[in-house]
Amino acid sequence: MHPVTVSGPRPSVPAVGRPAPRLSTDRVRALPRMPAARPPIRSRADAETIALLHRTTRVMVDELPRLTDRIVALMKEREPAYRAACVDPHELWREVHDSLSNNVRSLLNPKETREAARSVSWRIGADRAAQGFPLDALLHAFRIGCTVVWEHLLDTASRDDPDGARALVHVAADVWNFVDEHCTLVAEAYHEVGRQLAWHRENRYRIIVAALLDGTARVSDFPEAEAVLGLPEQGRYVVVALEGTDSSPRAPRPPEVYGGSRTVWHTREGAAYAIVLLGAETSPSQLARDLVVPPGGRAGVSPGVTGLAAVNTARRLADTALRACPGIGQAALLEDHYPEALVVSAPELGSALAARMLGPVLALEPADRDVLLATLAVWLEADGSARRAGELLFCHRNTVLNRLRRYEQLTGRSLDRPRDVVELSLALSAHRLLSV
Repeated sequence: MHPVTVSGPRPSVPAVGRPAPRLSTDRVRALPRMPAARPPIRSRADAETIALLHRTTRVMVDELPRLTDRIVALMKEREPAYRAACVDPHELWREVHDSLSNNVRSLLNPKETREAARSVSWRIGADRAAQGFPLDALLHAFRIGCTVVWEHLLDTASRDDPDGARALVHVAADVWNFVDEHCTLVAEAYHEVGRQLAWHRENRYRIIVAALLDGTARVSDFPEAEAVLGLPEQGRYVVVALEGTDSSPRAPRPPEVYGGSRTVWHTREGAAYAIVLLGAETSPSQLARDLVVPPGGRAGVSPGVTGLAAVNTARRLADTALRACPGIGQAALLEDHYPEALVVSAPELGSALAARMLGPVLALEPADRDVLLATLAVWLEADGSARRAGELLFCHRNTVLNRLRRYEQLTGRSLDRPRDVVELSLALSAHRLLSV
């Protein structure tokens, strides 16, 4: 099944099965599972350097609130995304303090605290993805925080011993490997939640389109449908039904629809539907004329309707127009095919009428039958003109008249009676469309 596809600008707000869909906001309901930690990289620092790292880190633990203030200030100064009005300053401070606290303690006791620190970074990446926060800004913030931590370690180590900072260089690789692990975790969580949200948005989008087409959407759902689909509640719409001859599970690819200011396609097994918001100067007949039907497909176009509440009615009329479509590669506007629509809407009556009006003709040898059926159809298409029908059939008008008289003799009908002509026209449509 192809995804829902859209032409025209798609709203930034995220979101035809038969069960009644629920138009609720989809979201990721649980934090995705964090991947298992890789084995830690073996440190090359000696015991004395590790001890120095632990001493300086313990000093940092007592200064976490002040360091948090500094990191938050630098994040807002250097990363514009954190200055946005949607960023809650109290939530941001707590997030930075939580991350800083866990990561600093992980430098002291990596075995005991590594998983807790990783969980905090994973949660931050997931939460920011759910908020739509830019990933590059988030990773930049992590690098800012890690730089502040590293500079504080160097400053603390050199307070009492000028060579202390030089000694810490031997654990620099360990610290930055730690930073790399957490930045990778943040990015992985962000992408995983992004994938889940994209799926939920597409699923929500598909559910809303299906609800409009199936008539299961409630009036209270229309504002949400307008926001998600970008289709105004009181817009002017047509529905296009498209059917392909391919019997494989692949649905036909939606064609271009010209004349609609916005088009939302919904595809499923072997069929597709489009809700088309008509442009101010576009009529359903113009849209049907300009519709490009894919090879092997055929289309039905509904009359224009007003409002999302009428989309289901338009879909049913488009289905009827599709059944009345005269042939492969064509698009049938319902308004141009009302007689055929009557036949396909009541197939049993259509079959009975065809048997009554065409029974003796259908009993002829195939060659005679096909010639007589073709002559009747062309004569009707020529508005009852034997001369024009002869031109279309490449025969003399008298030949056409002889064939018409033969039909009257076989059936007992008179083509001079308007009622018989109407019934013949409907019977020919039934024979063609219902394969009587």
